[in-house]
Amino acid sequence: MSTTFQLDTSTSRANPTPRPRKRLTVPKIRDHKKDGLTKEPLVMLTAYTARQAQLLDEHCDLLLVGDSLGQVIYGLDSTLPVTLDMMIAHGAAVVRGSYHAVVVVDMPFGAYEASKEQAFEAASKIMSDTGCAAVKLEGGEAMAETITFLTNRGIPVMAHVGLTPQAVNVLGGYAARGRSQEEHEKILRDAKSVQDAGAFAVVAEGVVEPIAISMTKSLKIPVIGIGASAECDGQVLVTEDMLGMFERVPRFVKRYEDMASVISKAAATYAEEVRTRAFPGEDQTYQPKT
Repeated sequence: MSTTFQLDTSTSRANPTPRPRKRLTVPKIRDHKKDGLTKEPLVMLTAYTARQAQLLDEHCDLLLVGDSLGQVIYGLDSTLPVTLDMMIAHGAAVVRGSYHAVVVVDMPFGAYEASKEQAFEAASKIMSDTGCAAVKLEGGEAMAETITFLTNRGIPVMAHVGLTPQAVNVLGGYAARGRSQEEHEKILRDAKSVQDAGAFAVVAEGVVEPIAISMTKSLKIPVIGIGASAECDGQVLVTEDMLGMFERVPRFVKRYEDMASVISKAAATYAEEVRTRAFPGEDQTYQPKT
């Protein structure tokens, strides 16, 4: 038994609670794919807060603290303005709220591209300040040397190829990648490069399905798809997209709930009860003792 911090939902406070710490490990995620095959796909969702992590943890193999928090949490236009401090704050919260899943934290734009030494400084700070198990970075062949440098120094790396949101200005938008033969071949080279560099898994985002299938069949490490193929070794979605928190639903997202309507309805009911003085009632107020 060891102690982790679990949220007491009756007080909204994080209290130390004895729990069996049977957290999955990076080697177990990597070895989930045996002889090039994955029997049961890996489940990965994004998480940004302790409570969200607590709710998702038992259902997921991996929790990704994605730089998508820039748009989802902070209302930014892209992931580019996300800072290292933002990633660390949310990463630490997700680690505190979970005890089972492998927590992976995105490295933000500008924190790793300049040099492998810069990448190590940022990655080591993320891991030491959050307690996460791994970092994720975008890029293929261009980042291979950095991935090797990090993994040789004890930092597990999940790679990310295909549509790489941090390179949106170079790519010219968020359209699916790999429609040309040249781009198709480059994505597969990128995937092979990050595997050979030491990445324990790779996210394939927004690629045409034949690329995702070919990548999954050819790589020894797990390929986690988002806008890719059901034949990948696992899947990841932004949780808020999956829960229907936004009006726009990307093509690659299946909306499993309409939480935006649930929240709006609850807020409307609350507002009405406040304005009519129906809330708070006797059950929500303190009366003198008799």
